[in-house]
Amino acid sequence: MDDTVMPQTRRDLLRMIGTTGGGLAMYQAMTVLGHAAETQFTGPPMLSGARKGASVLVLGAGLAGMLAAYELTKAGYKVTVLEFQDRPGGRNISIRGGDKVAETDGSVQDCTFAPGNYLNPGPWRIPHHHRTLLHYCKQFGVELEPFIQLNHNAFVHRTKAFGGKPQRYREVATDFKGHVSELMAKALNAGSLDDKLTKEDKDKLLVAMREWGMLDKNMAYTSDLKVSGQRGYDKAPGGGVGGAPTPSTVNSLPDVLASNVWTQMGFFFTNVMQTTMFQPKGGMDMIGKGFYRQIAKMVRLNTRVTALSQNATGVTAAWEDAKTGQKGSTSADYCVCTIPATILNQIELQVGAPMKAALKALPYSNSVKIGLEMRRRFWEEDYSIYGGHSFTDQAIGLISYPNNNFFKDGPAVLLGSFASGAGGYQLAGMTHAKRIEAALEQGSVFHPAEYRKEFVSGTSYAWSRAPWIMGCCATWTEESRAAHYQNLCAMDGRIVMAGEHASYYGCWMEGALLSSLDAVTRLHQRALAG
Repeated sequence: MDDTVMPQTRRDLLRMIGTTGGGLAMYQAMTVLGHAAETQFTGPPMLSGARKGASVLVLGAGLAGMLAAYELTKAGYKVTVLEFQDRPGGRNISIRGGDKVAETDGSVQDCTFAPGNYLNPGPWRIPHHHRTLLHYCKQFGVELEPFIQLNHNAFVHRTKAFGGKPQRYREVATDFKGHVSELMAKALNAGSLDDKLTKEDKDKLLVAMREWGMLDKNMAYTSDLKVSGQRGYDKAPGGGVGGAPTPSTVNSLPDVLASNVWTQMGFFFTNVMQTTMFQPKGGMDMIGKGFYRQIAKMVRLNTRVTALSQNATGVTAAWEDAKTGQKGSTSADYCVCTIPATILNQIELQVGAPMKAALKALPYSNSVKIGLEMRRRFWEEDYSIYGGHSFTDQAIGLISYPNNNFFKDGPAVLLGSFASGAGGYQLAGMTHAKRIEAALEQGSVFHPAEYRKEFVSGTSYAWSRAPWIMGCCATWTEESRAAHYQNLCAMDGRIVMAGEHASYYGCWMEGALLSSLDAVTRLHQRALAG
């Protein structure tokens, strides 16, 4: 087969996307093509009628574990939750001044952010169609505010484009669609597509290209006031005798192509990256705290599970107190296990070979986030940037501007890095101090006069070096999902898995919650049948 031949059917296309981008990319493509729902949440499960005295052990007090505990308690089960960390929430975390960040090599970083400032090193935004999470945030009183995803005034930067100088997104995005529209119009007028279009459709498409691409009367993309109304002016419209605007100069097609701006344009079209988005007021961990309020009396923190066994009548988790060293065990009729696969593979686990193989076949991705506290909000005051992201091809990946406390004086934290892939591992291999230096050096490309001058302190979080998870998110491929996914999710005796790794919405809180609801529903059905 010629690898240059494009897929001929939707099935071929989905197979190609799944092979190159993994399960989440395929799911998103299925959504775009109408083959998958935005989310499968139709409301909380209607569980009731648990047998008198029936009990469930939940391992992990992340969102999946806490939701399992909440719904099972409503159904009548006695629930106990064991959590390794000294806090609930799992990857739902915010780091504030006074917090410590420990890594697998024993190093510890002290966060010194000013009161009210924080870094969300894990999840940081909630898509509008993540209905499960939005439902429980509302139910548990977690107040949300808008998260600004797309900001046309932010920057796009590629090292080998425009001499390494960042460009405003609005400029290169407008230029890209303008040049492409002109090329399409030329092809239409030359008759190149006459065998593909009716005359009526051709005429409509020419109108569309002229209007969408802001072309002039000659169907050319040129510098004029109409184009500047989208990409910005050299001299903005004003008042009085000197109020006439001056149009900006459009970039050439080769320069625009060098920017790869279509990558960002396509990013914002991705299903899970479209507006509207939300964030909790006060930090992402407000969600974890909201869940925790519902089930706090059931949770034992600082409890490291060392083994999980089962027999015909129940399950038992052996554990050790992470602070005192005290050892003990907890038993129940059933278990919902939300411990990440990276950690479960190090625990003595009494499950069948299919589930063990599934856990071992599931590597985790890495991500590094870096919060940089600045003395003032120079991105607002000097650049008129309010929220959104500036993208770069450097290791840091992007910087993201805070979506709260607009126009406020005093220090603020911007996200100085959201690095994944090779960039994530590059930064993860550095010390805390070198990560901060890299973030300052690379971020200065966007704000050269202000970045170091206004810098106060920084905090980094490398997920591959977090002792309690040693990774960011499960990374299924289509091959591994086909071979192992159902074995991971299926109940093994009296044990069922839950978490983002047991979903088709990997790396999202929504996936963890949907997985949890599915797990407790099946557990309840098994318990009633038994």
